[in-house]
Amino acid sequence: MANRATGELARREFVRRVIATGAGLATANLGLAGCGPKVAAGAGEDLGPIEKGLNLYLWSDYLADDTVPNFEKEFGVKVTVDTYESNEEMAAKLMAGASGYDLVLPSSYLFPVLFSKDLLAPLRRKYLTNWGNVAPLFLNPPWDPGNAHSVPWGWGTTGIAYRKDLVRERPDSWAVFFDERYRGKVTMLDDLRDVIGSFLRLRGRSLNSVDPAELAAAKQDALKAKPNLRAYVSAPVKAQLIAGDVWIAQMWSGDAQQAIAEQPAIEYLVPKEGGTIFSDALVMPRSAPHQRAAHEFLNYILRPPVAAAIADKTGYGTPNQAALPLTRAKVPYPTADELGRLEYQKDLGQGSEQWDRIWTEIKAA
Repeated sequence: MANRATGELARREFVRRVIATGAGLATANLGLAGCGPKVAAGAGEDLGPIEKGLNLYLWSDYLADDTVPNFEKEFGVKVTVDTYESNEEMAAKLMAGASGYDLVLPSSYLFPVLFSKDLLAPLRRKYLTNWGNVAPLFLNPPWDPGNAHSVPWGWGTTGIAYRKDLVRERPDSWAVFFDERYRGKVTMLDDLRDVIGSFLRLRGRSLNSVDPAELAAAKQDALKAKPNLRAYVSAPVKAQLIAGDVWIAQMWSGDAQQAIAEQPAIEYLVPKEGGTIFSDALVMPRSAPHQRAAHEFLNYILRPPVAAAIADKTGYGTPNQAALPLTRAKVPYPTADELGRLEYQKDLGQGSEQWDRIWTEIKAA
């Protein structure tokens, strides 16, 4: 995950502005069942024989070492992989007219932008013979009803990673960032939605709140915690936690699992107040030049051993229920109780301006 948008816009502000110039703000609500084009999965004519090329545009470090080589060998397809570090980088490139990509990998919150610009092609379900491996939890998401345009790739949460050899008490609450005993040994993500959202959850509020009073309280909590922080930091904190320079960190679950693989003294948890759940999915741009090869790759990554290898590499959970027993970490799906405490981030609409102002004030204090 990354938190910087093209042109230094906050990422949800990027979403808001794009949609405001496209399909309108009503489309932005990820909870609306009709957020995408009304095209049934499986619609369209046959795609013909598999092409000899495939162009992927993915997050960096999101493939297992053998994912592409094995696909190339089996299908006789030459695969080109380009990578990006933020959803906005990818979306901006597509909207600027990049037309050579066959599959891209957006996070769920970006779907309204892609739909508003009519950038996604419906998938032909008849080519996805391994579709039955997808866990029910990841079927029919609100941002893509019926999975008409997407194949789930990975999922994760935002929570707390800590060094259990250095921290005596299990930090199971966002309130741990107020604890002066850990001053200089704790970090929070350099991400306004995750920081402010965590303090909203601490007080029993939605992490998508735009209520001025609730946001004002979250701001005061963030300011109370700030003197204890070593930094607001995202990806680099993994190495600091492994080295023991940081004892407790707000962290994305995939990064935490990667850190645990190097330092078993690290443990990860979602605080008792709850937090963020997020997911990424493969989609096919309307301009994709190799649509049959794209479908073959989608079906390929739905194979349990392939999906398991990807999950082991990235550290994120697999939505492929048949792959879960094959993974090393075996990241379990959220229980009903955990799901009740987890929220997907939604675009904030006009409320993003208020969030941006509060975040600027927190960082400047």
